[in-house]
Amino acid sequence: MNDIEKKSFYSFLFLYLGSSLIFVSLSGFWYYSAQKSALENTTYYKLQHLADKVSSLIINAHMMGEKLILPSVEDGYEYILVSTKEQKVYKQRYFEKDGFKTLVSSAPQEHLMIEYVVARTDNYHKNLLALQKKVSTILVLVFLAIAIISWILSKLFMRPVRQKMIQIEQFIQDISHELNTPITALTMSSKRALQKQAYDEKILRNISISTKQLYSIYKSLAYLNFSSKEQNPEYLELKPLLEQSIEYYAELSMAKNIKIQTNLEQAGIVAVESRIELLFSNLISNAIKYSMPNTKIMIELEKGRFLIKDEGVGIQSQKIKDIFKAYERNSNLAGGFGVGLSIVKDICDTYGIDIEVASELGVGSSFILSWK
Repeated sequence: MNDIEKKSFYSFLFLYLGSSLIFVSLSGFWYYSAQKSALENTTYYKLQHLADKVSSLIINAHMMGEKLILPSVEDGYEYILVSTKEQKVYKQRYFEKDGFKTLVSSAPQEHLMIEYVVARTDNYHKNLLALQKKVSTILVLVFLAIAIISWILSKLFMRPVRQKMIQIEQFIQDISHELNTPITALTMSSKRALQKQAYDEKILRNISISTKQLYSIYKSLAYLNFSSKEQNPEYLELKPLLEQSIEYYAELSMAKNIKIQTNLEQAGIVAVESRIELLFSNLISNAIKYSMPNTKIMIELEKGRFLIKDEGVGIQSQKIKDIFKAYERNSNLAGGFGVGLSIVKDICDTYGIDIEVASELGVGSSFILSWK
């Protein structure tokens, strides 16, 4: 991963872990508070029940003149009887002291000269400590599970970002290569012209071709500038626009000795002129780029239909479905930077144009556009 990817990965990971930690901590706190309150209530009612039970036995023994038989209690609980002779006064009837929860009951009402039943237990703190350990263990295990899940999710989150970064890096490399070719040609042609102090046809043709290549790259990059202001569509006559595009690339086709055969009829469509020009431009330049020298390209135009067919390298059948994806390149034979056909598809989708592709490896490709 590069620095941008690492920053995005760890930002997502820490954000996910941080928010999860806060949520888990709050959930753990609420659960602990609820369980502690329940434990507190249970302890109080058990002590109250024990004190009432003992008080009831004291009163019954006194009223019936029987011998007082004190009950046994469960582990962790105990009680003592406070005589009236002790004249002891308790400021609180339920309190915590020396690790014990203590409840003082005056229910005996001095029967058998017993003023208070004092019940107490240390089970509350034992259970509370066990609850704390349980909640802490659960929180740790849950947070570890969340950490593992967040790591996996971060990887999954970064996968499309990583793929896009690879595409962008390849896109930049391809653009650099594509720009380098016409720029080098322009530099060399200009240098030769200056050295010869004459401007022959070949030099001028090289300069013209290189300039057009640069302008084609510029138009594609300008289309990818999504902040550009959208124009209003209007009815367009396609034949003159197509003838203009064919003428524009005539020098490039001549340089490869490629013959362009045409059969053009009148046709129209409602669209933005610059978009249709770019559509034709990308299809024609692609056909020339991927055609072998000494071949031909067929271009047909009729009402609601456009065809361009080349005798180029062709496209593998399993790759046809991917050729309209941005930054996808069918072949490294003729360069390119993988956005031409994605722009074609985007323009077709914008104006309701259906596009059909037929291709055979080593034979050529055809693109058929149809609209109503």
